[in-house]
Amino acid sequence: MRRPFPIAVALACLISFHAQAEILIGAAGPMTGKLTWIGEQLQRGAELAVHDVNAQGGVLGQPVRLIIADDFCDTEQAIAAAKKLVADKVVFVVGHYCSGASIPAAGVYEAAGVLQISPGSTNPLLTDQGRANVFRVIPRDDAQGTAAGNLLADQWGRRKIAILHDGTTYGRGLAEQTKKRLNSRNVTEASYLLYEPGKSDYAAEIARLEEAGIDVIYVGGYHTEVALMASAARDRDYSVQFVSGDAMATEELALIAGPAAEGLLFTFTPDARRNPEAAAVVARYRAENYEPYAYTLLTYGAIQVWAQAVAKAGSLDVGGVIDALHKGEFSTVLGPIAFDDKGDLMRQTWAWYVWKNGEYVPVD
Repeated sequence: MRRPFPIAVALACLISFHAQAEILIGAAGPMTGKLTWIGEQLQRGAELAVHDVNAQGGVLGQPVRLIIADDFCDTEQAIAAAKKLVADKVVFVVGHYCSGASIPAAGVYEAAGVLQISPGSTNPLLTDQGRANVFRVIPRDDAQGTAAGNLLADQWGRRKIAILHDGTTYGRGLAEQTKKRLNSRNVTEASYLLYEPGKSDYAAEIARLEEAGIDVIYVGGYHTEVALMASAARDRDYSVQFVSGDAMATEELALIAGPAAEGLLFTFTPDARRNPEAAAVVARYRAENYEPYAYTLLTYGAIQVWAQAVAKAGSLDVGGVIDALHKGEFSTVLGPIAFDDKGDLMRQTWAWYVWKNGEYVPVD
């Protein structure tokens, strides 16, 4: 059950909002560290979305100003970033990217009466906690794990499968969901292993998997480590199939892995760049020599949802905006969006992609 939003908090925020000459919103994600490329996608998506909102007259006739916050994909820094955005008096945050950042930050935003829409956090706990102020425009890991478990069972059910995870909220959660679905298909993995994130080399881990005769490696974790694992396998001439999740949707994976990225399979949302609703926005990014990969359009779409919900509510009152989010359908670069009672997408759709010739393409 979702928690009711505190009326006192909503009223206090409403009074504060009316005193502002401009509307402040935040974008929070890993702007530095190993996931900087993801942070750039989030920032670029937020910046253009705010520019376009203002070009159309702003929100409720007021200009919108964006504040960027760096959470380093870290729990403590995410809490600090959330507190900073609250102190800056933002009314809405698009973020965070990492589930391990979004979940603790959500409590800070709830206490302050700030709406949160994540463009990238997939762990079910984010919305299962029942916070009324939390939404996301990306599907959940229970649906993603189901897709992954089904593929593993269908394609390699009679082969040796290893499931690896990095111990993070995202990586461990996705691996657990994948294992759950695989086992429900009467397939038992040969290995279920924790690896240490942040290392510069995974040759030893890959060597042990090769010695164990592993044919398929499913990784719940981030692209930097998966790229290094794929490189280590290629260096050993070890022909193993890598499969992973949505964190692989960044061009940096191919920059790290090089030719070793070839053939890597992963799940991600349907490619928004192909949506007719996104054509004009994509063209503008490409005119600036920027390819709007992955979380760029997810972030842009999240801000579109917020702006339309405020317009439907006719007010910045957070309770009214939350109500509008639950009742409405929103036209975005991601296509039409509607939310369930938890703040999750009504449609949970994951698609398969494969890395080919230095880029990822949909699997037919």
